[in-house]
Amino acid sequence: MLSFALTIFTGAFLLFQVQPLIGKYILPWFGGSPNVWTTCMLFFQTLLLGGYAYAHFSTTRLKPKTQALLHLILLVVALALMPITPSESWKAHLDGNPTVRVLLLLSATVGLPYLVLSATGPLLQSWFGQVRPGVSPYRLYALSNVGSLLALLSFPVYFEPHFTRQTMALQWTVGLAIFASACAWCALQVYRKSAGPAAAAATPVGEAGLAVPLPEPAVALSDKLLWIFLPMVASILLVATTNKLTQEVAVIPFLWVLPLALYLMSFIVCFDHERWYERVPYFGMTMLAVGVVAELLIAGVNAPIIQQVAGYGGALFLACMLCHGELFRLRPGPRHLTAYYLYISAGGALGSFFVAIVAPAVFKDYREIQIGWWLVVIAMVILAVRGRSTGAMLAAALATLSLAVIVPWLRSTQIHGLSFADELATYLGDFWITGVFLALVLVGLFFDLGARRFRWRWTMIMGGYLGVIALGVGTVLLWQMSNWDRAQAIRSSRNFYGVLKIYDYNPEKEVDHYKLLVNGITTHGLQFMAPNQQLWHTTYYGASSGVGRAIDLLPADRPRRLGFVGLGAGTLASFGRAGDQLKFYDINPAVVALSNDGEFTYLKRTPAKVEIALGDARLMMEREIAAAAGSKDAPKFDLLALDAFSSDAIPVHLLTREAFKIYLGLMDNNGVIAVHISNRYLNLRPVVEGLAREFGLGVVTISDDSPKDWWVYRSTWLLVSHNQTLLTNPKLLEGATEPDDDDAPPLVWTDDHASVFEILK
Repeated sequence: MLSFALTIFTGAFLLFQVQPLIGKYILPWFGGSPNVWTTCMLFFQTLLLGGYAYAHFSTTRLKPKTQALLHLILLVVALALMPITPSESWKAHLDGNPTVRVLLLLSATVGLPYLVLSATGPLLQSWFGQVRPGVSPYRLYALSNVGSLLALLSFPVYFEPHFTRQTMALQWTVGLAIFASACAWCALQVYRKSAGPAAAAATPVGEAGLAVPLPEPAVALSDKLLWIFLPMVASILLVATTNKLTQEVAVIPFLWVLPLALYLMSFIVCFDHERWYERVPYFGMTMLAVGVVAELLIAGVNAPIIQQVAGYGGALFLACMLCHGELFRLRPGPRHLTAYYLYISAGGALGSFFVAIVAPAVFKDYREIQIGWWLVVIAMVILAVRGRSTGAMLAAALATLSLAVIVPWLRSTQIHGLSFADELATYLGDFWITGVFLALVLVGLFFDLGARRFRWRWTMIMGGYLGVIALGVGTVLLWQMSNWDRAQAIRSSRNFYGVLKIYDYNPEKEVDHYKLLVNGITTHGLQFMAPNQQLWHTTYYGASSGVGRAIDLLPADRPRRLGFVGLGAGTLASFGRAGDQLKFYDINPAVVALSNDGEFTYLKRTPAKVEIALGDARLMMEREIAAAAGSKDAPKFDLLALDAFSSDAIPVHLLTREAFKIYLGLMDNNGVIAVHISNRYLNLRPVVEGLAREFGLGVVTISDDSPKDWWVYRSTWLLVSHNQTLLTNPKLLEGATEPDDDDAPPLVWTDDHASVFEILK
């Protein structure tokens, strides 16, 4: 058994080590969007389905010797395709949805190796069943998930900080060679077992020369549907939760790994032994999780990062334990093992497909996490009624009832600032229907206890009542949450790069009428609509902000050339003067469309000449430098402002040593790089200061903490330049501030290493 255990463990480790590694390679090439990882998840789960389908076909259609030979041939071909380092020829100008290009890149780079590794779990478990008949192979599935979990946790903690991407790719190739050798040893054992005289004498043989398994009961259609439905729900929540965390913090391997690790941990626990999952407590805890998730989504950025990570992560783990615990209860005998895993992988792929492809096409906002939790509640009702689990539904109902106390307490302490009594009255007013359902439950319980002869009939009735409670309250919670601000938004759009909303305030007034652009939950622009107010400096770009002061101190005796990474509503165009040249870089075509369709008029009203470059700023600048190579007359920026952060998520690839080298190649010798570092969760100052020191640049911190106008937000900018005259100008220094954490050591991020752990607030 040891050889099979080590082989399965190694294959699972390699399978999940390659996911963050390849994601780290291609993330900068496609704009650093959270949806890059979502697309990767779709690819990985689809290939997992392909691997399980191959394992199922192999074990049901081919002789054991043929299975072993075919798998070894595929492993040799996969080794011949090494290394997995993607070619830079895949980098391209992005002018639309790059989902297909990401999928093609992954297919060409890791397609076959990943497919072969995906088949390892079910295939080797089937081989193990032939070598060791009568021994349950399901604990090997738990072991494979241990390998997967270790791979995920070790990547951000050990491999990423200590090794470059190229070194990790080489290590992965060596690991694949070791795995192929171990797999060959297992195949040899299968060959010997199938060719041995004892096996031939003891096992009846069918027409194709395959061993005829002992009779097993047929699997019900309802069980097969649940084999798909339960992992689909868990997969939706996995990808949706990952999206939520990466949208608001950073698109980094750690925040990819954490939800996936919790997802795998639930598999490990549930498939190790049935004693680890009990329906009653998990039903109750999962209903509490529904309320916690609803309140976190309503709280938004008011909830600290620790609460968000712990709340969303804990809720995801409970939901996955419920889904995978019930899935383990529905496991079939060894004869149906590969089919069972095939159905599970199909459900996982469907969940990823829904989040990555269907949801962006159908919804104009993020609704996946709400839908995922709604499906969890539906699954609880189905499972409890199907299993006649009165206790489970009672636990869910009691947990739902307890939300009437927990939710108002959370709101009173963190969100609205109202008293507990006021919040309790509001909550009960919103969910008065709960009382009606609870009355029906009590009636059902009375009849259930008093009519023993009809126990199951009344149990079903009571279970139905309790199910309606859980389903009704869960649906109301999630529906209320998903419609929290829809009434105010006049436009909403969604694509690969996120959700954009426009809010229209005071349209009936001439003076106070303004529109607000929001990306995720963070403001990306505000403009007043009155003609004499349309070029006012607003939000993070006030005249007293770091970027505003820097632009004001640029030479006034000639036209200026200003570059802006991140368009938003185009607010920075309000600083343009006649003769100036402004160039905006933005990867999101929806943002460019909004800036040109009349909703915001900064670009039309500015007297400067405006150019928009659609695509990832770093890649576009690389091409500009290559095109201008050897030309002494190539235009240079007097100022380059970096403000391309969607919500509080930061595209790490824009703040690395390699990125700054590109920026400096486009800058005038006395030019200024202005970096917007306002962030709720991350302290980017040490990173920018480290890069400034790396390139011998001066740096000044400008924090506009007390703007006099409400439409100008507090902001912090770092100004980086060789121009010491500008950096020491009294007009600039009057806004300069000493950081609270002035003793924090500077950091230098590179494309190979960037750790967000070091800059958490």
